[in-house]
Order: sequence, then C-alpha cells, then structure tokens
Amino acid sequence: MSEAAKVDDSLPPFKPLPQKPPKVTVEHLADGSVTIASDYPLGDMPRSVPHMLDDAARDHPARNFIGERDMAGAWQFVTYGEASAKSDAIASALLARGMGPDTPLMTLSGNAIEHGVLMLGAMKARVPVAPISVPYSLMSPGHEKLKHVVKVTQPSMIYVDNAELFAGAIADIDMEGIELVVCEAKSGAADKVPDGAQTYELLCLSPVDREAVQASMDQIDHETVGKYLFTSGSTGMPKGVLQTQGMMCAVVAGQEALRDEEPDSDEVPETLEWMPWNHISAGNISFNNVLNNAGTLYLDAGKPIPGMFDQTIANLREVSPQVFGSAPIAFAMLADAMERDKDLRKSFFAKLKYMAYGGATLSNDLYDRMQALAIAETGMRMPFTTMYGATETQGITVVHWITERVGLIGLPLPGLTLKLVPNGTKKEVRVKGATVTPGYLNDPDKTADAFDEDGFYKLGDAGKFVDPDDPAQGLVFDGRVTEDFKLSSGTWVSAGTLRADVVAAASPLLQDAVVCGLDKPFVALLAWPNMAAVAELAAGASTPEEMVKHPAVVAAVKDKIAAHNKDAGGSSGRIKRVHLMTEPPSIDGHEITDKGYINQRATLERRAALVDVLYADDPDDGVIVI
Repeated sequence: MSEAAKVDDSLPPFKPLPQKPPKVTVEHLADGSVTIASDYPLGDMPRSVPHMLDDAARDHPARNFIGERDMAGAWQFVTYGEASAKSDAIASALLARGMGPDTPLMTLSGNAIEHGVLMLGAMKARVPVAPISVPYSLMSPGHEKLKHVVKVTQPSMIYVDNAELFAGAIADIDMEGIELVVCEAKSGAADKVPDGAQTYELLCLSPVDREAVQASMDQIDHETVGKYLFTSGSTGMPKGVLQTQGMMCAVVAGQEALRDEEPDSDEVPETLEWMPWNHISAGNISFNNVLNNAGTLYLDAGKPIPGMFDQTIANLREVSPQVFGSAPIAFAMLADAMERDKDLRKSFFAKLKYMAYGGATLSNDLYDRMQALAIAETGMRMPFTTMYGATETQGITVVHWITERVGLIGLPLPGLTLKLVPNGTKKEVRVKGATVTPGYLNDPDKTADAFDEDGFYKLGDAGKFVDPDDPAQGLVFDGRVTEDFKLSSGTWVSAGTLRADVVAAASPLLQDAVVCGLDKPFVALLAWPNMAAVAELAAGASTPEEMVKHPAVVAAVKDKIAAHNKDAGGSSGRIKRVHLMTEPPSIDGHEITDKGYINQRATLERRAALVDVLYADDPDDGVIVI
C-alpha cells in the first residue's frame, strides 16, 4: 500500500471518497527534469459548455439550475429548461446583430442568474465572453485596469446588471461602437436604463431563430474560444487568456475520469458558491461541473470577511452542499460559527461528501478543528481535497485520495503532463495538455514567452514530491520561483513557503503578509493583521493604528512568531521583525486580486518606505522586534 493511502487508525474513519487512488508514471530526463502523468485515460470530453446546458435541459427541464436571493431574501431560480430557452433567444439576438467570434461580450457585474444565462447565450452564438472583476468598476477611482481590459478585448457589447451602480465605470469607458445592456429588474425601474441601452429582459424575449442558433452550435468545437479570462495583473496590467471550449471541457472530463462510482441519478448535486466568475475556480471549474452533473448552483452573496460572512452562514442553514469549497479564511470563520451553533453544524454536514480548499494552504490547527466538528456531527472524519492551476491552465493537479496531510497540490489530472524543471535550488512547474490555453488575447510576444521549447506552459511556481521514492504521495507547493531571494549572507529564502507557514503559525492574528529580506541580514514581515482578532486584545484602543501598537497585541504577535522561529531551522525561516499595516492592499497598486491573493513583488515596491523602516538601525515603535 502506498503511503498516500495510509491514515491514522486510532481516529474515527474517513467518510469514503468516491475517487480513484493515485496512479502516475514518472520519468527522469537527462537534463534533471522530471515528467509526471496520470495513468488514468482522459475519456470522452463534452463537446462544449453550451452543449452541456442543452443536454441537461433535455434530461431535466424542470430542475433548478441557478438560484439567488431576491431583495426580500427569498430564493429565486432559473430551471435548466428556462435557461436553455432564454439562451437560445439571446443567441438569436446576438447573431441577428452580426456578432460572432470577433465581437466579444464583456460583463462587468458579479455572479447572478442573468449573468449566467447571458454568458451561455453568447457561447451558443460563438461570441467570446469576458467577465471582468467587479472591483475594477466599483473600487478603482481611476478605472485604469477597466480601461485596459476594454482596450485589449475591444468588445461589441458590455453588460452591467445595475445601470446606476456602474454608471461611473461606464462613463469612464470609450463606448464608441459598443452596445450597453443592462438588467432592468436590477436597475430598479425602466427610467433607470440609460438612453440607447438594451435590456437583458428584451434580449430574452427576442424571436428564436432556431436554424441560425443550430448552425452556430454545429460550428462549435474544442478549438472555439468561449471566454477571455484576465489574469490578476500581478506583474503589470492583466493579460487576457483565451479559454477554449476544449480547455473547459477537459477539466470536466479529467475529474470524471477520476470518479470511482456512478452518480446517483436521483440525487441533485447542490453547490454554494461565492467566488467570482471572472476566475477559473468558480467561473469554469465549478460552474461547468454543475452543468455537467445537472446540479443546482446557489449563489452566495456572502464573502469571508467580517460583516459579510453572516450571509454565507444564513445560506448554509438552508443549503446542504455535497461538496463545500472555499479559501482557508472561510473555513476559519465557518469553524468559529459551527463551534457555537449545532444546528448550523447539522445542516452543513447533512449531505457533505468532502471539503475542498484553495488559494492558500490550510493550517493544521484549522484542519483539526474541522475534523473535530465532522466527527461530532457524523462520527467520521471528512476528506479534504484541493486543486492547483492557473488562469492559463485551468486546474491541472488535484488531491483525489484521502490524506491527513494539508498543503498538497496533488497529482496531474488525466490528459496532462507535468514537468518539473531545475531552476536554481528548486524545480519549476510546467504543464502541457488539453486544459492549457493556446495563448493571450492580442499579445503574441507574451504568448511566445509563456511556453518553453517543448510546448510546456511555464507557471512560475515551484513544486516538489512529498517523497521522491513514492510519487503517489503527491506534490507540494514550493513557492514562486520569482519570489525567492537571498539574504546578504547568501542564504536562499523561499518566500512563498515561509509566508504560508508564518501566517498559519500566527493565526488568528495575521491575515496575510509579505516576506522581506532581499540582500538584508535577516528576514522580516510586512503583515496585515486580522483586525477582528486584534480588536479582542486591544482593550481601550479606538483606531486601527492604536490597536496594532497595543501592548497586548504586540506581546501576542511576539509569542506567535517566536514559537514559529523555534521550529524554523536556520536564518531563512526565522522572522526577526514585523510591521503591522493598517492600510489595506491596493487593487490599483496591483497588491491584491479580487480573490484576495497578495502580490509579493508589487507590495514590496509600493511600500518600499515601510521596508526601510523595518531595517532601520533604530526602528520606531511600529516595528515589533522578535
């Protein structure tokens, strides 16, 4: 038996995970590179995302497809039959306008029933859809990134759900030659619709030209571009990544190839999703899997931030998902809530088969807390999985077996080959296969730079085997190759790995951090505190600035970091100074994506003055010396 299959028998058993065990072929090349491929064949792929919609509508026309709460808090749904019919009308309207592969549709609004149906209708007309991060429109004073993505995409149509809310963004865009579409119902009234704009409602009432729609659908193949998804812009302005129907369908087929049991035809898979559709995790992987399984997608207006997670909790009292996936910070807030509320715990675990985390490593203490809750409710432990990938690749590795180890990125999905290439002291991750993009929109130079001479896409991340002698145990993330640096002593620091370790060690006081120390004598942190946790310690403090300097907060941070340092080994893992920042990360400054990922390099450049303060000979009282 592989070590990957071994679990601690002294604890309650895991709920069975209906997926195949790890099985890979590994080859060691002469240049020191290593290739890894799944031994499971990819199998048949769906033809396209809109074909999946019509298949589900044919088999389950009355089944709920997407649900969201209305202004009164009641769930409203669109069925598969309704979504298929409305998307046919939308496709007919777009085709009648002469739209097609060279006339994109850009959506500026968040997840919603109308957004989803409009996206599928555009795909039926072979119109690429470009869903754009909502903060580009609503949280960026200069709308610089929005202007950039409009220039790159050159859309023929832009959709916003609320005309009044997005008026400022639209006013900043050159709308010459672009048709504006708004949702009348979400704009409040017909008189809120700008002059000359079309409404989503009228598009759905367009006469259906079945011959034209069918002719368009017949031309869709795996090379057809379905979307443009933009990268986070962590190394400059966002890049538009071509998303073909084949890429999106290959992820679905890869996950199906790992399934170890036939789905129950009487069970309707239910999913609760808060992550935005302008990212692959929610917009491609989750959304398309719901379609493929004819499941029901509940849209969660909550987010894992104070004040907004209450909505997620309310939803989980009514929706019992078979799979729950989110960022580690959401699991921390969920654990807090379930430890106080047995009714919530009962609803959450009622149908749950497994949990999935992504975006960061789940800490061991949080894993233990969630397992304790699972045991208390079900008498069993619950499998945790995770998937790793990028906008350019979709998901490429997955943990599809039961393991007690957190921090794995798994093994390649069927249909893909991973290559680990020597890069300094690490192995850089590259990938080739059906889920990988053909390139960037209108940017042949960046496309050429993104692939190596053998056609492998270069992710810029590092990975390594848990045990090189037993590859079936999987791979672990080993940081960003471009983020690693040397101290003045010549010692290499793995910034990505250290960041994850120290944030986990300092939980719940630190929300995130960037690692400093290039050409410096020691490692230091610029850190964002978890203000809710800080506020509990900072009695009497009234402002964030006072809270982060409160003696109880400083002492708690010192204790947490000192405990980390004790087990950190040499100088590359020990933190000597910390500065707690009260200014949140900036979207326009490229410091953060709308999913909450921190850009190490951009933050260090933008906050260079704070780095200087960290390394001053006589640091001020804002620096915590460990």
